[in-house]
Amino acid sequence: MGEYENLKKGERGAWVSIIAYLILASVKLIIASIGNSEALRADGLNNTTDVIASVAVLIGLKISRKPPDEDHHYGHFRAETIASLIAAFIMVTVGFEVIIGTIQDIIQQNTSEPALLTAWTALSAAVIMYGVYLYNLKLAKKVNSGALYAAAQDNRSDALVSIGAAIGIFGAQLGIFWLDPLAGLIVGFIICKTAWDIFRDSTHRLTDGFDEKEIEEIRELIEAHPEVWAVRDVKGRFQGNQTLVEATIHVNPSLTIEEGHNITDQLESLLEKRLNIYYAHIHIEPYDK
Repeated sequence: MGEYENLKKGERGAWVSIIAYLILASVKLIIASIGNSEALRADGLNNTTDVIASVAVLIGLKISRKPPDEDHHYGHFRAETIASLIAAFIMVTVGFEVIIGTIQDIIQQNTSEPALLTAWTALSAAVIMYGVYLYNLKLAKKVNSGALYAAAQDNRSDALVSIGAAIGIFGAQLGIFWLDPLAGLIVGFIICKTAWDIFRDSTHRLTDGFDEKEIEEIRELIEAHPEVWAVRDVKGRFQGNQTLVEATIHVNPSLTIEEGHNITDQLESLLEKRLNIYYAHIHIEPYDK
């Protein structure tokens, strides 16, 4: 099935992110320690949480590829969502650690001029992460992976965080020493904000939340079929990154069972081609004014 192949291809993007984050986190933390930069240290810790998040996405993608079994009739697609939820808790823990540490440095006035090397390290990391972002964004669109698309957006955020860290370090080079720990504080808040966004999206999906605009788009597509006289109900939910749709349509009462069945086949094929919805259950009823 197409969705399983897409999940397998999506794993490449997760591996690219993991390798990039491992290298960048190690380099940043080492140079931050040598060059005495709180902003680069916070950026390095941010990449450490990203490693964990990317591993969670990879594990989720692998488990999601497991086919349905006797007690998972709809497959294992929600494993990816659960993994993202776990990653959010880990990220917020590190985010609070960064915030508390930088606030203590500001209060105790533990500020000093970081080495210029730390600024160039942050800028180089920003360029690398933007390249990873472009790769994952292209792959996400190719395989239609929501998780990989979210990971790509996280890659872009990390590039911006590194630019912010570089600005703080350059500011400290000009004598504004408090700008470096302040940049680290901002990075801490960005980590927590990213964790909150992942948590909110994951819990929304796990509680069967669904965007009303997408429901309306599905309804309009079904209504456009010439044999559909009315659409009485449309429901949607997520099974991991897969969209499950249930709809009740009213048709000409004189149609045969075979003709009604052909209509549902056509609608299911249309939903798959237009909206990448692979699971749709269309219930037919005779039209009644």
